[in-house]
Amino acid sequence: MILDSKAAIAQSLDALLQRDPALVPLAEVAGPLPARSMAGGYAGLAAIVVAQQVSKAAADTIFGRLKAAVDPLSGPGLLAASEETLRGAGLSRPKIRTLRAVAAAESGGLAFDRVLALPAEEAIAALTPITGIGRWTAECWLLFAAGHPDIFPARDLALQAAAHEALGLDARPNEKTLVDLATRWAPNRSVAARLLWAWYGVRKAGGGAPV
Repeated sequence: MILDSKAAIAQSLDALLQRDPALVPLAEVAGPLPARSMAGGYAGLAAIVVAQQVSKAAADTIFGRLKAAVDPLSGPGLLAASEETLRGAGLSRPKIRTLRAVAAAESGGLAFDRVLALPAEEAIAALTPITGIGRWTAECWLLFAAGHPDIFPARDLALQAAAHEALGLDARPNEKTLVDLATRWAPNRSVAARLLWAWYGVRKAGGGAPV
């Protein structure tokens, strides 16, 4: 089931809570989960790149400036933009390098629509050879652009912090620990991630999902 609507997310959440009733108190705090989604093409992947290692507020500001500076935001448009223009939007040199590498991959034949249609691990394998695109970036793009039902970006620091607090763990879990922990939520790991982000956002008054 593709998570492309609030109804689909609610259905997946019901299945998750039946599988793991210990998450019910988190759902009561989080409330209805938002149907966060984004474009599947270059602009959507660019939004995830911008969100790497910055707060949601900072990412939203920088991405807004980028869209204003490169309008419409596309691979060819990004390649045509000057370093000064991109730096003026707030992009670091590593992120500029990544966005240009993604644009070059697209111009070299990478078809985003075909990647989104692949099974999760195949899609991740198609994206991660691109300079600057790691597993977290690929997973978040698949989760929010494709609505993949069983993605869990365990490298995400907010998810690690949320799991630490929400599940009463002794320490913040690292990526491997969180991957192992999340196996019990398959095949609804995407909505488990959304639930933890939403719960953490309520608890931290303004945190939450990275995109």
